[in-house]
Amino acid sequence: MPKQNFKVCLCWRRIFKTRVVEPPPDVKNAFNHFSQSGTMTVDDLLTFLIEHQGENNATKEDAQAIFDSLKHLNIFHRRGLHLEAFFRYLLGDHNLAHPPSSKVHHDMTAPLAHYFLFTGHNSYLTGNQVISASSVEPIKDALLRGVRVIELDLWPNSKGDDVEIRHGGYHQLATTFSYPIFLFSCKKEHDFYKTLTSPVDLQKCLQAIKENAFHASEYPVVITFEDHLNPNLQKKVAKMVTETFGDMLYWSETENMQQFPSPESLKKRILISTKPPKEYLGENRGDVSETESGRRNPSDVGEHFPDEDEENTVVQYRQLIAIHAGKLKGGLENWLSDDPMKVRRLSLSEQELENAIRTYATKIVRFTQRNLLRVYPKGTRLDSSNYNPFVGWMHGAQMVAFNMQGYGKYLWIMQGMFKANGGCGYVKKPDFLLRRGENDEVFNPSAPLEVKTVMRVKVILGEGWHQDFHHTAFDRYSPPDFYTKIGIAGVPEDKDVKQTAIIEDEWLPVWDQDFEFLIRVPELAVLRIQVLEYDTTGRPDFGGQTSLPVSELRTGIRTVPLCDKKGNKYKHVRLLLSINFGRPYDL
Repeated sequence: MPKQNFKVCLCWRRIFKTRVVEPPPDVKNAFNHFSQSGTMTVDDLLTFLIEHQGENNATKEDAQAIFDSLKHLNIFHRRGLHLEAFFRYLLGDHNLAHPPSSKVHHDMTAPLAHYFLFTGHNSYLTGNQVISASSVEPIKDALLRGVRVIELDLWPNSKGDDVEIRHGGYHQLATTFSYPIFLFSCKKEHDFYKTLTSPVDLQKCLQAIKENAFHASEYPVVITFEDHLNPNLQKKVAKMVTETFGDMLYWSETENMQQFPSPESLKKRILISTKPPKEYLGENRGDVSETESGRRNPSDVGEHFPDEDEENTVVQYRQLIAIHAGKLKGGLENWLSDDPMKVRRLSLSEQELENAIRTYATKIVRFTQRNLLRVYPKGTRLDSSNYNPFVGWMHGAQMVAFNMQGYGKYLWIMQGMFKANGGCGYVKKPDFLLRRGENDEVFNPSAPLEVKTVMRVKVILGEGWHQDFHHTAFDRYSPPDFYTKIGIAGVPEDKDVKQTAIIEDEWLPVWDQDFEFLIRVPELAVLRIQVLEYDTTGRPDFGGQTSLPVSELRTGIRTVPLCDKKGNKYKHVRLLLSINFGRPYDL
């Protein structure tokens, strides 16, 4: 049996024997039940797939493909699978709890308002909201991960003769915020500040979107502009957008759509969404007076009456806008009004949404049945952190905008949510958010919810750390002490987190522990898994994570590959779980 040495000092080393993990009881029991005389044939494996794994549509060809995938192993026998080969299959990529190659299976022919969209916030930033660089690389990375909504902030350059993408604008700030090497103070509402984020060229951003938009998904990409430009610069933007995207650009046949088109009808199309430039028309001034994020537009300072050339510019720019955005004048109740003759997009900060749901929860649900609601991080999240996305999703918000450049619990949940539906960036909203009753009543997110399903998960074992990590990555003097945290992220009543025991000094931990979760809204539930290494001296070390949509989990004994903090899959690190669902009355 191989050994590992850990150097403690010049004259002392700790030596630990390493072992090969053996098939656990669940695996042995399944193999003995479905095999004959210690060998599992193709027909036996097919029976196992159907009866134990719940793959009712499995075929003999599927079972044969699994056999073929194991032929390179020395433990494979032509007559059939022995226990060890069966165990390796269960830990392999043919047995994933959530296959990454699953196909788009939601109905994609409904209006855009019937879907959650994988949405980015300040998509050009590489780091925090104050001093980080702007670049096309975060835009490329987001699109290649399946993000379907990209946000660009349009600003005049220092000379005022061209357009650049950067972060900065009018904020309603009542306090002074400090950040390393940066301090700004707002003495009055709508005071202007300019962040130290570096700009990036608009044309480069548009080109990056064009080149990367449809690699991960063929469904439409929406570009939301936060526009701080005058008419002359808007004319430049119109020209750049038109020339860059050409036939990819979706042009609305009518200015006021009564219903959004479907994702299916918009495959490989680019849609522009921003506030129509009505402030330059001298008309309809009772409509929209803010940028999409709720900040006042610098060009609104003082009255401006356009000449004929500027009005032509405005027409060109308006024609680009497929999804009109903005807030109606008046309070929140007006913002959420639903015009049967016109659909639009509304943007609220996370804080505005939290305040709104106290009084207008059902009105928000009704609004989002036809219109689009975008939620974005509050301005105090200078570190580019994120917020609880379920507040928006539970009220029907389609565009819950996230900072994609970092990592953390909420971003992992967001990534897990949009692994659903083939990872295409569009997830059909649950029916209960779209229904209306006989008296026009809609779903009330504040009403009590009944348990719909019981999810039972056994965390069996884990492997792969000794291959993907250096042997002193977790502890300088001994093998790691791993434990697993597993839980449900979802609506408040569904939130639950469990934890396994700590397995000391072991690269191949076997937990074999059962957990049970009561789930009320499985359509919005995400299974969160995180492996940590216990450290007596401080915070635990990170050993991998993943988040998976509960509605698409496959039952039976399944393998779950783990990812690093950025969401990139490790080559070898994975867990073996047993997953089953039961009805509430089985409790």
